[in-house]
Amino acid sequence: MVTYGLIGLCCAVFLLSPVSGFDRAYGKGEALLSAQSAYLRHWGIVPDQLVAGAPHALITPLTALFVHGNWLHLLGNMLFLHVFGAMVEERMGRVHFAAFYLVLGALAMSAYAVANANSDETLVGASGAISGVLGAFLFLFPKARVTSLFPFLFFLPLRFPAWIVLLFWFALQYLAQQQAGGGGAGPEVAYLAHLVGFTGGFLYAGLRYWRAGRVRTPAVATEGERQP
Repeated sequence: MVTYGLIGLCCAVFLLSPVSGFDRAYGKGEALLSAQSAYLRHWGIVPDQLVAGAPHALITPLTALFVHGNWLHLLGNMLFLHVFGAMVEERMGRVHFAAFYLVLGALAMSAYAVANANSDETLVGASGAISGVLGAFLFLFPKARVTSLFPFLFFLPLRFPAWIVLLFWFALQYLAQQQAGGGGAGPEVAYLAHLVGFTGGFLYAGLRYWRAGRVRTPAVATEGERQP
């Protein structure tokens, strides 16, 4: 319920925002662009403001998790949350998963802001929190099979163990972050937030569940196989 609730909330926030373009009250043309920019800066993280401790900015590591910059940004994040979130939620429990998602997402976004303390570019999106979910999934369900599409394999739907898919994803994020430089910001992508979220999620799941002896790998088909 938490996973689908988060997806529904992110979609509702996007549809009601000026970024979706559905609400004509925001105008069009230059007026719409101005409204979109003001909206993103108000609810998103602006690193130099957050690091400086501006009162309004202190809540943005949480609000930014529910704001997305365009349709592709929203749909990509929600797809990953749909595929990997439900199983992690089931293992953790609803309240635990909700707290995990929000806290780790805020920490990942804040880490990016600290690393880019002089930047005035806005950061929005749920990818830091969702990266944490991916990291937890890797530890909890490494052998669950997921269906993936790879462009260099002509987009053929192929099934792989989760550990292969997720480590491949992590390696791509790391390489992109190295190319982007120390701040971890590529073209419109905060790779550092992805890396911090993923690593944090994996380590948290390891410390929480390995010690408790509660890690098990499902032997039957799981929701992790449903990725189109």
